[in-house]
Amino acid sequence: MKAYVYGAAGAAITEVDKPAAPKGPQVLIRVRACGLNRADLGMTKGHAHGAAGGVGAVLGMEFAGEIEAVGDEAYGCKVGDRVMGSGTGAFGEYTLADHGRLLPIPDKMSFEDAATLPVALTTMHNAVMAIGKLRSGQSVLVQGASSGVGLMAMQIAKLKGARTVIGSSTDKGRRDKLHQFGADLAIDSSGDGWVDQVLAATGGAGVDLVIDQVSGKVANQNLAATRVLGRIVNVGRLGGTHAEFNFDLHAARRIDYVGVTFRSRSIEEIREIFRQVRGDIWPAIESRSLKLPIDKVFPFAEIGAAFAHMEANRHFGKIVVTI
Repeated sequence: MKAYVYGAAGAAITEVDKPAAPKGPQVLIRVRACGLNRADLGMTKGHAHGAAGGVGAVLGMEFAGEIEAVGDEAYGCKVGDRVMGSGTGAFGEYTLADHGRLLPIPDKMSFEDAATLPVALTTMHNAVMAIGKLRSGQSVLVQGASSGVGLMAMQIAKLKGARTVIGSSTDKGRRDKLHQFGADLAIDSSGDGWVDQVLAATGGAGVDLVIDQVSGKVANQNLAATRVLGRIVNVGRLGGTHAEFNFDLHAARRIDYVGVTFRSRSIEEIREIFRQVRGDIWPAIESRSLKLPIDKVFPFAEIGAAFAHMEANRHFGKIVVTI
C-alpha cells in the first residue's frame, strides 16, 4: 500500500506492506481522509512524538475511513462501519487502530469533515471538562484559539454554558473570526495589555479557567489573568517549553495548574476519554453544532504540499488529505 513514511532522506510517499490482520482489540481501517496536526509536522522533520515517529515510521495520527476487519476483542464496531479516530500510522491507505479510539461517523458527514474531529474533540473535551472542570456560568480563556483544537475548546465551553469565552490569536485576520466559534472577546496575546482586557471582561477577578496552548512567555500573564482558586490546563507549548514562572503569584492565587498530553496516557485512559466524548457531547457532534472549518483539502499525492501549507502558518481551521 501507499503510505507517507519518514525515511533517511525525510518524509515521502512510499510503498509499504499493508498492516497485518487485526488481533485482539485492533481494527483495520481503510483510510479515506486524514487531518494534519502540529505534531505531524514535527515528525516529518524527524522529531519523535512520544513513541511515534522516527525512521521507518508511517506518519499520521488522525483519520476517517471504513472498517475492513476487526479483532476478536474489538467491541462496538463491525466491518463496513464508517469511523473516525486517532492513533499512529494514519497517513496510509490502511491503518490499525484500537477499537476504543474510534468514533462513529454520523450520517451525512463526509470523510473530510470527520477527519478534522477526533484529536480536537478528545483533547479539548478532556481539557475543558474532565481536567478543567468547567461549570455553567464560568469564564474561560483559550490561548491559541485559532488552531483547530482551540476553536473546538471555545465551542465546547460555550456548549457547556460558559458565561464568557475569551480567545487569543496574534493574527488579526484569525482573531476577527473567533466570534464565529464562540468567543465573546478576542485578544492579541503578543502584547502587554491583554491581561487588563481579560480582567475588565471578568469584573476584575480573572477567568475561572485557562486552556493554554502557548505557554512560554505568557505563563506568568496567564497566572495574572486567572482568578483566585482558578484553573490552568497546559495543553500545548507552541510559544516555548521553558520560561520564567512566578511561583509567588501562583501560590497567592491558589491556582490549580495541570499539564496534559496523550503521549504518556495508557490505552485504558485514552479509551475512557473517547467514552466521555460519546457520553457527554455526542448529540452536538451529530447535529454539527460542534464542527471545524476545513482550510484546504489536498490529494494524497500532494501531502508534501499540505505540510508546506501548514508550515507557512497562514491557514485557519484544519488541513485535510484524502487517500
